[in-house]
Parts: sequence; C-alpha cells; structure tokens
Amino acid sequence: MRKKKTKKNFNSNQQSFFFEDYLSTNQNFDKQKNNTINDDRVYLLFFSFFSLIFIFSLKIIFISIQNYSLPETEMHINNFAPLRGDIVDRNGILLSRNITAYHAAVKPNLIKDKKKFIVKVKLAFPDVDSKKLVKNLNKKKYFYLKKRLTDSQKEKLWKLGEKGIIFEPFQTRVYPHADLYSHIIGQTDYDNYGISGVENYYDNYLSNKKNFNKPLKLSLDTNLQFLIKQELEDALKIFRAKGAASLLMDAENGEVLSLVSLPDFNINKREDVRNIDYMNKITKGVFELGSIFKTFTIALALEEEIVDANTIINNIQKKISCSVHKISDIKEFPNSMSVEEILIQSSNVGTVKIARKIGEEKYKNFLKELNLLNSPKFELDEIGVPIPFNWNKCKLETVSFGHGITTTPLQAAAAYASLINGGKLILPTLEKNKNNKVKFKRIVSEETSKKIKNILRKVVTDEKGTASLANIYGYNVSGKTGTSQYYDNENKNINTFISFFTVSKKNYIVLVMLDDPKIARDLTYNYRGMKIKGTRNEAGWNTVYSTGKIIEKIGPILAINNKQVPYQHVVKKTN
Repeated sequence: MRKKKTKKNFNSNQQSFFFEDYLSTNQNFDKQKNNTINDDRVYLLFFSFFSLIFIFSLKIIFISIQNYSLPETEMHINNFAPLRGDIVDRNGILLSRNITAYHAAVKPNLIKDKKKFIVKVKLAFPDVDSKKLVKNLNKKKYFYLKKRLTDSQKEKLWKLGEKGIIFEPFQTRVYPHADLYSHIIGQTDYDNYGISGVENYYDNYLSNKKNFNKPLKLSLDTNLQFLIKQELEDALKIFRAKGAASLLMDAENGEVLSLVSLPDFNINKREDVRNIDYMNKITKGVFELGSIFKTFTIALALEEEIVDANTIINNIQKKISCSVHKISDIKEFPNSMSVEEILIQSSNVGTVKIARKIGEEKYKNFLKELNLLNSPKFELDEIGVPIPFNWNKCKLETVSFGHGITTTPLQAAAAYASLINGGKLILPTLEKNKNNKVKFKRIVSEETSKKIKNILRKVVTDEKGTASLANIYGYNVSGKTGTSQYYDNENKNINTFISFFTVSKKNYIVLVMLDDPKIARDLTYNYRGMKIKGTRNEAGWNTVYSTGKIIEKIGPILAINNKQVPYQHVVKKTN
C-alpha cells in the first residue's frame, strides 16, 4: 500500500515534474521560436523596403532618360508650350505672341449656395443672363460662365471665392500694339490658325515647331508706324476726311517700313469687321489716283527719246478733242510749255499731246511692266485687283493723266520707286532682308531715272509746282500730286501725294492718301513764306501738307537707323 502510494505520489510528482519540465522546455522552445520569427520578419521587411526603393529608383531613372509621350502628358504640355511662333518688327519689337489665357467654367455640385452665387456673379458681371445661369446650375454638371477672360475679369471671378468656379487654361494670340498693325498682322482663329493678314500668309511658318526659336521678322518699324499714324489721325481731324492711308517704303529694296490705313480696329477684340471703311486702303483699295499717272507718261516719253525734259510742246489749248469728248485743264496754262513744265504744273492737255506721240501699244506695255494693271504680289491675301478696261477710243488719252484707270496705292508707290531708284523694278515686301539678293529687272535707264527725279524735285521747289508745302529742309523732297473724283459723286475727292525723300544717301517712298477730305478753312499754311488760309480741296493743300509733317517726324529716326545699320544691296545691271 505504501509502495503504491509512494509510486502514486512519485507518479504524481513525475507528472508534475514532467508537466513542469514540459512547460519550461516548451517556454524555452517558444522563446527561441519567437526570436527566430521576429528575425525573419525584420529580414523580410528590410528586403521588402529595399526592393521598393530599388524599384522606385529604377523607375525615376527610366522616366528621366525617356521621352515621355503619353496622351495625358501631351495634352498637359500643349496647354503651356507655344503652338505658334512670334512675329517681330525689324528691330525685334514683339508684334504677336501666344500666351496662356483662361475660360471660366462652373461645377454646380461645388456651389454651396446657388442663390448667393447668382447674386455675386450678377454684381460682378451685369451682362450675364440670369435665367440661363439658373438653368445651367440646376441641369448641367459643367458649363462655361465666360470664355476668353481678360485679366480684370479673371481677377473679379477669383475674388468671388467660389470653389465651383474653374479657370480652364488655353492658348490665345495677343497683339501688344492693338490697332497699330490691324491691317497688316491680321488674326488667328480660336484654334490658332491664321485667318487674315501676315498671320494667314505665313501660317505654315508660324505653326511649324521647328521655327519657334526663329521669330518671323518683318520689315516694319514700330516707331515709324506710330508717328505716321499720329500724323494721319491729325489729318483726319484737320481735313474732316472719311479715311486716310500711307505707305513708307525703301526705294532701293522694296521693304515696307510702315503701312497705315484709317480707320483701323483693335485686333485683340476679334470682332467681325465688315464695314468697307475699315478696308486696307493701301493693298486692298482700288482707286483712280489721277495725275500721278502723268509721271509714267513723261518717263516713257523720255525713255523712248521721243522728247527731252526741255522739249517744247506747242498748241496747248484749254480743251482738246478726243472722239466726241473734250479733255480740259482746271486752270489755264501757257500755249507752249516744256515737257518738265507740263509735269511740274500738271497739265492734262499737255500730257495728252505727249501720250499721242508715244502711242497706245508702247504705253500699254510700259504700264504692264510697271505691274500697274494686274493684282500685285505681296505678303498679304487682302489684295485688290485693278478694274479691267478696254483700250478703245480715247483710253490712251485719259489714262495718260490718270483718269479711267485704277490701281492700288501699293502698286503706284512701287512704280514710283522703280522710276527714281535708278530704274530698277521694285517688288514691295513685308519681310526683312527678303530682297537683299534679288536681281531686279531694269525698267528704265539710269539717265531717265535722273531726269524724272529732277523734274519731280521741281514739283516741290518750283514756284508753279503743286507740292511746295512738302519742301522740308534737308530731305530733298520730290513727288507728284493726284486729285481725282469719286465715280458716283463729283463733290468727293481721292487726294494723293506720292513723294520720295533722301536720308543718308538712301531714298524712301512715302505715299499719303485722303479719302473725301474737306477744305481746312481754319488752317493757316506757311506757303512760300506767306501765311494763308485754306481755300482749296486739292492734293497740294492736304496730302502734301500731311506728307511734310510726316517727313519732319520720321526723318531723324531714319537718319539714326541708317548710321547704326550698314546697308548692303545686290542689283543686276541690265539694260
């Protein structure tokens, strides 16, 4: 019994012992096992983090060396990268550039108080349609509140403090000089394609990304453009004219330095301008320019050696018959005049007698060579086409003094440049340095060119000349006036003065035209040292006056420019 009890106790102890020993052993084993598990977890976490860092590092390196081209990235880049190249003037002054602008859109679900929102918008923008705004807020998930915001409009909307207003970026074309170049630079549409002016003519160049670092450099000079426009605006007021236009061109290479047509318009506003008064009068306008054509008649007669400058033309009557018509002079002239006197004093009858000596065929061919009968070639699509006509009875006679024939002022100015620059046919251009290597065709001899220059100088200096008001000291101003009437109204005139002047041995053509000017009775002229009031509505009393004012303003600038920039020009010397 005792042994059994002892055994039982022993067994009991053994159970206890073994149990205790088992627990102790297992506890040690579990400790070792837990330590192993913890170490494994650390190693696993370390390896995971290291792998992630390694993967991200590789990804960053991969992205940095690869040209990313996902559609989303392309769209993001296109919102900010320029879509069109710059346009600058000859001095690098910016004329046109793409910038980032904004539309104002609305997400109605982000508007907490819609009634308050409507009131705030109406206070900031009274022109907003309230009914339409309410309808959009209630029915649409996203709509445009205002498109093409100005800076002030964007600031107004931003100050409303509404999260529901989204400013959506887009690219737009801006013109820093607003209306100064409205008839030249033109505009682009909302998709950045050129639709008029230089923007349209050079659309392929300006939209080509390869050219974005090479701005399109025009021959225009912003300083000259501004000053000439100022003088033309003064002329509109003084002579109460319907419109005005001017062209300044280098007579040696045809580069247009300034082209102004009034009235003009702000091209930043993108308005639909259909009124014909806003037409580009220099390139698109087709006019009967009157007596400026007498210069072409005399030049051809001299070139053909039919007459000389001092040749006397006899029997110059006040009226001359042509078929059933009578051609007359406005004022009375001597019965006999030299060829140069006929041009200086602007005799219609004297010019007709010279034209008859030339003959129709030669005269017609000469006008064709001067590019006066066809549409001119120029870097604008807004180009006028001279009205065609038949060379029937009396056409030679009327055309010789500028009646019954139309052309654009651009063509007339280029023809004058060709006659006074030594006889080289000029092609007008808006692109700087475009004609530097052009081999110009000769239209008249250098001798004829010299004779014409001398006669046109006397038109300004001679006491019987018609352009003495343009005799600005130091510039050797020369030229010819032209006064013509409207086809449908004899009381309305188109008055023109085409002149040239010299600065630093360079010749410049300047054309000034006034559409329907009136007599400036309150204007006091300094006429050959005398103070007289305006009493006549002729080119010699308005366009000549304005030309003198223009040359006074721009002459010093041209002189400075010529000293700063050496002039190079290549000419083909052919007869």
